[in-house]
Amino acid sequence: MDEVITDPFARIVGQERAVEQLRAAAQEPVHAYLFVGPRGSGKRRAAAALAGEYVGAPEDRERTRRLAASENHPDLVIVEPEGNTLRTEEAEAIVHAASRSPIENGAKVILIDRFHDATPEAAAKLLKPIEEPPASTRFILLAEEVPPEHITIASRSTRIDFPSVTTAAIAAALEAQGVPHEVAMVAAEGSGGDVGRAELLVSDEAFAERRNLWWGAPARLDGTGHAVSEVVQDIRAAIDEAQEPLEARHTTELEAIAEQEELTGTRGSGRKALETRHKREARLHRTDEWRMGLATLALRYREPVVERGQHMDVHGQLTEAADALNRNPNEELWLTALLWSLPPLPA
Repeated sequence: MDEVITDPFARIVGQERAVEQLRAAAQEPVHAYLFVGPRGSGKRRAAAALAGEYVGAPEDRERTRRLAASENHPDLVIVEPEGNTLRTEEAEAIVHAASRSPIENGAKVILIDRFHDATPEAAAKLLKPIEEPPASTRFILLAEEVPPEHITIASRSTRIDFPSVTTAAIAAALEAQGVPHEVAMVAAEGSGGDVGRAELLVSDEAFAERRNLWWGAPARLDGTGHAVSEVVQDIRAAIDEAQEPLEARHTTELEAIAEQEELTGTRGSGRKALETRHKREARLHRTDEWRMGLATLALRYREPVVERGQHMDVHGQLTEAADALNRNPNEELWLTALLWSLPPLPA
């Protein structure tokens, strides 16, 4: 049975001020919105929810909310950069999509993710369509920040800020869904403020084990290469397995779009964008796992200072390792070098 969505903004966690603005926007829409906040703060979920208030006919609002929430409505056009930047040719495709009439009664919503990654040339090409779109088209831009070259577009859009979500808010939301308190707290702490990641972690029974593996790593170091090698292999194997819940979710989403294609008789609609997002999510999920490990090590080395007054300054090593992640290092060599640089701790 299809989910009944009575409040489209109920699933947006820890963003009370933004939700107030979204409710107002649902009643009195404007031509363009700019949602600004870190990854995982709920921008994209909020954008899909708002789109569900615009697309389709008012008398069919329940269906449009459901399809928009799952990003499957034909008049919700989602654009994600295929590479590290949103390029001019992608901007040209957006301009073309914005000029076309909606498939159903209602508006067409163009949702541009990672707008902060648009090149200056792409942003310039999008300025006029965003500033003066057709009456039936609305834009929602998602950005982690507003670069100087995007300020003109930002000034033409209604901005809604999405600050980082607190651990307490994420844990409370998970508990409201029936997740046990301890599980909710561990997932919230390991999410790095990313609501979607926290929701994924509660379905991952091995998450606590991975965190314990990182926590126990310093006690396994004894100054030998054999010890370092064992820890590296154990951690890498655990992170490989950590991809499984995400892969399962991706399979479910692909099955859903295949079912939608079967019902509508439209092949390929939205599939390429979904597959592009899946690749990006898989890459980011793995990076998040490494960053969770670094955060756990930081806490582990802070413990001797708090409990015994023993000074363990590993901040430099951990900061250097975190910076190196941005350069997509060889994982085995990267982790080996880090563990060699860390002092052992008693169990």
